[in-house]
This record gives sequence, C-alpha cells and structure tokens, in this order.
Amino acid sequence: MLPVPGTAADHVVPRGEDARFSQAELERIAQGIEGRLLYRTVKRLFDITFSLVVLVVLLPVHLAVALTVYLDDPHGSPLFFQERVGRRGKTFRMVKFRSMYVDAEDRLESLMSANEKDGPVFKIREDPRITRVGRFIRKTSLDELPQFWNVLVGDMSIVGPRPALPREVRQYNLRDQLRLSVKPGITCYWQTRRNRDSISFEEWVDLDLLYILKSGIWTDIKLIIQTVGCVLTLQGE
Repeated sequence: MLPVPGTAADHVVPRGEDARFSQAELERIAQGIEGRLLYRTVKRLFDITFSLVVLVVLLPVHLAVALTVYLDDPHGSPLFFQERVGRRGKTFRMVKFRSMYVDAEDRLESLMSANEKDGPVFKIREDPRITRVGRFIRKTSLDELPQFWNVLVGDMSIVGPRPALPREVRQYNLRDQLRLSVKPGITCYWQTRRNRDSISFEEWVDLDLLYILKSGIWTDIKLIIQTVGCVLTLQGE
C-alpha cells in the first residue's frame, strides 16, 4: 500500500481565491463515501450485478477480442495485468486486453520527452507501442472490458476516478491524493468529456473531486449513460 498523507482532511488547503472547492467541501471529499451506508450498499450491489451481466452476456465478445489480440501479436498474453493504486493507496492488479507490444514498458523511458500531457500522466497520440488491433480496441473501448472483473472482486467500481499508476501517485501533491478517497472506476466525469485529451491534469483532478463531492445513485446512472454514448460514438483513444 502506498502512503497517502493527503487524505487527512485537516491537511487539505484550497489553492487560493480561485479554488474550485471550499475547505468544507474538501473535507467532505477527503471522507469519500464512508458515512453513506445506503449509497455504498446500493453502489456495491449495482457493481456486482452489472459486472456479472457484462462478463457473462459479453463472454463471446471477450473471447473474440482475446483471439484477435493474440493473432495480431502472438508474443504475449491477450490480457495485460498492471499494478494500479486504489482507494486509500491500496494497490491491486488491474486487467485489460493488451493493446501494446510486450516490450511497451521497456520503451517508455525513451518516449518520455514526447509526452503530450502535463503532471504525472504520460500519453502521446501516436504511440508507436500500440499494436494495430490495439488501436481498434482502444477506439471502441473494448480493451476495458476485463476491468469488470476488477469491479466484481471489489478493487474497482463502475463509476469512480480512473486508477492511477504507482509512479504517478508518488508525484501527487496533497490535493491530488484526494482522488484516492474512493474506489477507482471504469468511468467518471473525465472519461465522458469530448475534449478529455486537452484537459490539464489539474482540471482532471478537479473533475474527480467534483464527482466525489456529488457522488450518488443518480450521478452514477447519468455517467454510465453518458459513457455508453461515448463508446457508441467511438470516442476512445
């Protein structure tokens, strides 16, 4: 488990007069959904039911994607496991369909100078490590399907901030660490923004904190509906 010193509410300080959240709101965000038993229960029951339906009903799709990934690049497993950081800094193994060549992590350092994102996040639009099939399953968000297993076992939720890498979390300031006060999710506000690739890391964190502040059953339902729209219009990257 990574240390997460910033989750203590009395250590959270707004950025200044233009801070998006008040001190009281930041304290509520730091508490996550700990005191909301009904919402936590409904959210978990929904996560279990929804993920089971996706894993069972879309099993043929899972098998087809796995076969396609393997045929395109048979040098590794169709599944890609990676350590991610969950609620309160607890790490877990997130699973996706592999969209990159097997040596992708080894090639990362040589590409850092081309990073198009600010903050601790790495991303380039024309990443040479992505396979041909990888580009398709990312565009259609099919690479995310195995994450419903992470939801089923309780590492993730359907809706929540996207899970970060340990190397990213080690660069977080106290404010950034507040996004770890709830379980990470498959989708959230950032995921449904058409301009998400042009959003700064600070704005991304603000969106995650806004979700934690406004989280509720209706908010989750709206985000899931919006995410379906994003998937159907091929907004994945």
